[in-house]
Amino acid sequence: MTSGVRDNPGRPVGYLELVRRNVNFRNLWTGQIVSLLGDWFNLIASAALVSQLTGSGLAVGGLFVVRMLAPFLVSPVAGVIADRYDRRRVLIITDLSRAAVVLGFLLVRRPEHVWLLYALTAAQLGISGVFYPARNAILPDVVDEEELGAANALSGITWSVMLAFGAALGGLAAGVWGIYPSFLLDSGTFLLSAFFVSRVRTMAVALEPAPMGNPIRGAADQYVEGLSYLRERMDVLAIASQKGIIGLVVNGGFQVAMVVMAERVFVIGEGGSTSLGLMYAVVGIGTGLGPVLARRLTQDRVDRLRTALMLSFFVTAAGLALVAPTASFVLVLIGSLVRGLGSGVNWVLSTQVLLLIVPGKVRGRVFSVEFAIFTLSTAISSAGAGWLLDRTTVSVQSLLWIMAIVTLLPGLIWAAGLGLSRARRRSAPIPAIRSNTTPAAASPDPVSFETQGSPRE
Repeated sequence: MTSGVRDNPGRPVGYLELVRRNVNFRNLWTGQIVSLLGDWFNLIASAALVSQLTGSGLAVGGLFVVRMLAPFLVSPVAGVIADRYDRRRVLIITDLSRAAVVLGFLLVRRPEHVWLLYALTAAQLGISGVFYPARNAILPDVVDEEELGAANALSGITWSVMLAFGAALGGLAAGVWGIYPSFLLDSGTFLLSAFFVSRVRTMAVALEPAPMGNPIRGAADQYVEGLSYLRERMDVLAIASQKGIIGLVVNGGFQVAMVVMAERVFVIGEGGSTSLGLMYAVVGIGTGLGPVLARRLTQDRVDRLRTALMLSFFVTAAGLALVAPTASFVLVLIGSLVRGLGSGVNWVLSTQVLLLIVPGKVRGRVFSVEFAIFTLSTAISSAGAGWLLDRTTVSVQSLLWIMAIVTLLPGLIWAAGLGLSRARRRSAPIPAIRSNTTPAAASPDPVSFETQGSPRE
């Protein structure tokens, strides 16, 4: 899998070391870079096209709802596919499929064609709903266990960097070359991603075999089996819910708040486009820096990872509290950076823990459930924040204060759970001798993160 021998195998693997010595991860990561670049080109271009053709804010909002709900609806199938079939082939097929679908956007030319844009968006993001669980699930199949922390953190940092710069490049490309060339570029990035993924060689992993008989019934049974795994292991479900919690209390509402602040409070550029771009950029920088700092402190140790997850909620709330007064644009940018630090730590480290404790044969279904929770909660948060700002007397400042306070609640719950878990470990008696009798399994601690199986299982 890798080339070269490490001088100090006891320390965590560095990012440059990982990229230099592991050619399989390097190809997978390069594919991620170009694919994310295309994603941002597509988002900017499709939103601009809807606005241009309809002049309706509701129509633009509908586009974002479609982008969130499509992957949620395919999540049951996505998890089964990621656990039943060769994950590398799944990634290649989904990349090629998205390359073809994106070309359909070139047909959207008049207002009466907007329905086609929604349909194509649903198809593209539905396929992405299959791609992302498979990509998360394949990561332990291309890196050694000692490289896993660096690989997961680097993947998260890459997403953040592309958030910070990809959207700006997408807006520049659409402004200079026009909207439709952006769709051509997006299609090309998917083809390039498929090329790099095709060069990846993975370890042999025991996948879930396809059941005999009715394939639809078999897929449903396998998905239910994945849900049963999560129900029986509440520690894993708690981690898989982390992105959804952040999406519900922060991400969706903050996106709406940023648009409102750019349009009504800090109007820089036409319609506040420049101020909105700057806020997105600093959030992206924060989500990239957060995991780097957290990994340096946690050293990829599960006990420290769970503490960092708890702290991420308090850091995120602090950032929201800095933004909420909207006292100055500089303070808003600083608060957005801090908010990004917290949510970035939450995003990357929750994935890291799942990669460490979830067996390979159910990994795809676990990540599909995680992605489904995130997309649904973010859609609910976006809709709720928009409704509060449009239908009631709630100001954007009040909305941000509410979000800051609510974000403290999951952090406090985590702190209480960690305290109980540590108290139980301290009070647990140490057996003098081993018995051949196996005690009854205790109910899993919701935040104990006890390993439920080898990540290579």
